[in-house]
Amino acid sequence: MMTYSEATDYLFTSAPLFQNVGGEAYKEGLANTLALDSHFRHPHRSYKTIHVAGTNGKGSCSHTLAAILQSAGYRVGLYTSPHLMDFRERIRVNGEMMPRQGVVNFVDGERGFFEPLRPSFFELATALAFLYFKEQRVDVAVVEVGLGGRLDCTNVIEPDLSIITNISFDHMQFLGNTLEQIAAEKAGIIKDGVPVVVGETNGHEGVKAVFREAALRHHAPIVFADEAGEIVSYKEAAGGRQYETRSFGRLAGELSGLCQIPNTATVLSALKLLRGKGYRISDNDVAEGFAHVCGLTGLMGRWQKVGDAPTVICDTGHNPAGLSLVARHLREIPCSHLHVVVGMAADKDVRESLSLLPKEATYYFTQASVRRAMRAELLAEVGHALGLEGQSYPGVEPAFSAAMANAEAGDLVFVGGSSFVVADFLGFAQKSGNLSV
Repeated sequence: MMTYSEATDYLFTSAPLFQNVGGEAYKEGLANTLALDSHFRHPHRSYKTIHVAGTNGKGSCSHTLAAILQSAGYRVGLYTSPHLMDFRERIRVNGEMMPRQGVVNFVDGERGFFEPLRPSFFELATALAFLYFKEQRVDVAVVEVGLGGRLDCTNVIEPDLSIITNISFDHMQFLGNTLEQIAAEKAGIIKDGVPVVVGETNGHEGVKAVFREAALRHHAPIVFADEAGEIVSYKEAAGGRQYETRSFGRLAGELSGLCQIPNTATVLSALKLLRGKGYRISDNDVAEGFAHVCGLTGLMGRWQKVGDAPTVICDTGHNPAGLSLVARHLREIPCSHLHVVVGMAADKDVRESLSLLPKEATYYFTQASVRRAMRAELLAEVGHALGLEGQSYPGVEPAFSAAMANAEAGDLVFVGGSSFVVADFLGFAQKSGNLSV
């Protein structure tokens, strides 16, 4: 029998992990997914599902919905990606990661079937999640799309609700070079008669038209959350955000990044539709879920504060749309001096992303421990050309250590630029025990 480490190593090496190697791990089409789904006898048909797509925010929205449903007494499966420190972060029931032995049993017991298929890592992870949720007799599973929507291997489910958080430029090599093309791929999760919430369109009429046409074609009721007016007002409060809402009263949101404002609007619109489909969700359940989403679901890396004096914050924003909000938030936080530990994937729009970040900071250019990471020296060259001052470091730990050595009590140290940088950071921070991870 394999050990857990051997099982995950097998998954990561036999079926390359997209977050490590990028495009070579991507497999277009649903043939393998359908074969795996048939082999395991369509486990996702045993429980209700909610499907969440979008360029940014789908992780936060998925975790928040799961937290609210758990508060309402449902047994909730949650399938998200990527993981930061442990593969099992992707597959949770009521916030608890699936047991290591479950991963071992799946890999050891099913290798004979899936090896001839040569499935991708994500295809295997999705099959495992759906099967585990059936074994655990969940009432409902919140399922986050991996990439795109139309051809994503999660798109075999027939959900009660589809959610598309927003559209911006990312993964263009797979999804298209215009916002309309990307929207069309993500609109592929819209199903016949299934309501759909679109979180943000930023007034882009072409994107709205794509979603309206897809919804009309599928006779799917559609709600644009940024037009629904559920959030009356908001403000920062007690490390998070406080919202006055039209339908749910006052809410204290644990997640504080600026991106959480549209995410909250998206979730509130989704909850109204779920109530309309018979889900029993009280206002108190909503308040509990928003206030305790991290504890209920294990969410990490979303404007996560892990240290004081100096303040230390990490965030997984990794594309221009996400980093523009990170940059806005950094400019709004009072501090004596800003230190930015930053690394990025080589297949991202690095120049545009770096151009968004504050110039009034000291930079610690670094690289995560994955093949997709841009070399720190190259990242520093791009940063210097844009007027960002700082040095390069061969890994996240030495970069962060240098930032902490230079920072004073009133300073802010930010760690981000990619999920991989945050993953490395949280991993060594947890081992060191010096930060609140």
